[in-house]
Amino acid sequence: QVQLVESGGGLVQAGGSLRLSCAASGRTFSFDAMGWFRQAPEKEREFVASVSWRGGSTYYAYADSVKGRFTISRDNAKNTLYLQMNSLKPEDTAVYYCATDPNPGTLRYPPEYWGQGTQVTVSS
Repeated sequence: QVQLVESGGGLVQAGGSLRLSCAASGRTFSFDAMGWFRQAPEKEREFVASVSWRGGSTYYAYADSVKGRFTISRDNAKNTLYLQMNSLKPEDTAVYYCATDPNPGTLRYPPEYWGQGTQVTVSS
């Protein structure tokens, strides 16, 4: 089975930065779509960012709410996915979940595998 373990969450002031990590184990994930979702209190889980593979190229997708502030990346040698979050806002407060799907072209919803989540809290 695929296991995903998130880390890097915490408390940060508005305007600050955090980098989330997602360590994958159980299989290689070089050609699997991967990404991040988040869920704030009293809100449904929403898409944040993804990386996928189509036609031999790498593609990145971001929710409009995080474009220009968040950057998704992956280190295949370490089997680790990252989410660099800059210029954080209080509305970014949520539990962030790493996810992967055995579909190179896109991260489908719901993904096949989820991590346990890591809490990000942004104070005003």
